[in-house]
Amino acid sequence: GFCTNLLLLQTPENILAQTNSKTEILCELKKEHAGVYWYRWSQERQNFKFLVFSSSLGKATYGTNINQDKFIVHRGSYHTSYSLHISHLHVSDNGTYYCSVSQSSQLLLGSGTHLGVVDVLPLPQKTTQAPFSKKPMQCLTKRKASSKKGACSPLVWVPLAASVLVLLMSLVPTAHRFYRLRRRLWLRIHRQ
Repeated sequence: GFCTNLLLLQTPENILAQTNSKTEILCELKKEHAGVYWYRWSQERQNFKFLVFSSSLGKATYGTNINQDKFIVHRGSYHTSYSLHISHLHVSDNGTYYCSVSQSSQLLLGSGTHLGVVDVLPLPQKTTQAPFSKKPMQCLTKRKASSKKGACSPLVWVPLAASVLVLLMSLVPTAHRFYRLRRRLWLRIHRQ
C-alpha cells in the first residue's frame, strides 16, 4: 500500500506557475534508498500517474507516454536529495506531485506538492497601512480583561470546535477513497 512518511521531506508545499515556464520540486530522504519514484495525482482525472523513477546511480526510467524532456530528475551528491524539474508547463500539468521510495513492499510517499499552472499570474495585492494614531493606547487590567467577552468566550469557541469536528468527519470518506486509489495504483505498478 501507500503511506505518507516522515522519511521524505518534500518542498515546497504549493507552486503557482505561468504557462510555458518551468519549476522544481525537492525531495529529501532521511536515509539513502535505491532511488525515488515521482507520481502526479490529478483531481480532475481522479488518477495517479507514474512519471519517472530515478535510481541512486542516476538512471531514469519513465512511465508510459511521459515526455523525457519535460520531466528531469537531478540527484544530490549524497543520494539523499532528488529534485524533479518540470519544463514547458501547461494546464494539463496541474495536480499534486509526490516523491516516493519503496520500503518493505510499500511505497512511502512524501507530503505532496500542489502545482497550479495559469496563463497569467495574479498581481500581488497592494497592502495599505493604517494611518498612525497619536491616541494613547488603552491598557486593560486583569479584572477588566476577564470581564470582556473576547476570543476565549464559550460563545466563540464551542461553535468553532463543533464546525471543525464536522469538517474533520466529512474528510473521512475522501481519505478512505484516496487510500483505495493509491492501493490500486500500487498493485497495478507491481503487476507490471
